[in-house]
Amino acid sequence: MTPPNTPGLFITLEGPEGSGKSTHAPRLAEYLRSLGRDVLLTREPGGTSIGDQIRSVLNDHANAAIKPSAETLLFCASRAQLVSQMIRPHLERGGTVVCDRFSDSTMAYQGYGHGLDRSMLLSICDFASARLKPDVTLLLDLPVEIGLIRRRHGKGDWNRLDALEVDFHRRVRQGYLELARQEPSRWIRIDAEKEEEDVWSQILQAVTSRIGSGKDNC
Repeated sequence: MTPPNTPGLFITLEGPEGSGKSTHAPRLAEYLRSLGRDVLLTREPGGTSIGDQIRSVLNDHANAAIKPSAETLLFCASRAQLVSQMIRPHLERGGTVVCDRFSDSTMAYQGYGHGLDRSMLLSICDFASARLKPDVTLLLDLPVEIGLIRRRHGKGDWNRLDALEVDFHRRVRQGYLELARQEPSRWIRIDAEKEEEDVWSQILQAVTSRIGSGKDNC
């Protein structure tokens, strides 16, 4: 949960490649705005001018030689800027934040995917995020083979991380499932293998079960 001095609501969407996060995050933000909430929609890496520059470096196929340790620090540098510049101020004003990926992505991709020391990663993530944690995390989960096919034929660019071996993506998915198992009060698994409207219905049900469906001036 967010610290006591952060009264807003922080929702993140996580999951393997091709799970539909970039499709459903804007839809969720619009739904929450319809309830009267002041919503900031953002993403990782990116969300700020500095973060978007880092995102370009991380996604570029020309940077295939980047080491997992350097990759981790770049992701966390983007996150540190996003939290301090955008997320924390919005939450402190009582707003709601919907973020496509956050610290759990570091644990899943760099921790489980690349096999970096997870206790060390936790410390780095805590430093980058100033110990901020989401209130609710939606895990959009599906078999990695299906997700990668969707990514390759979808609207977004096929980036450096997408192109890593399938076994890497399988480890990432298992990492997500383990993270969700460890913290069931925060995580909600969504079956993202289903059709888009079915996935949205699951998300809507999950969010309303946690925050209600009435008008809210937050």
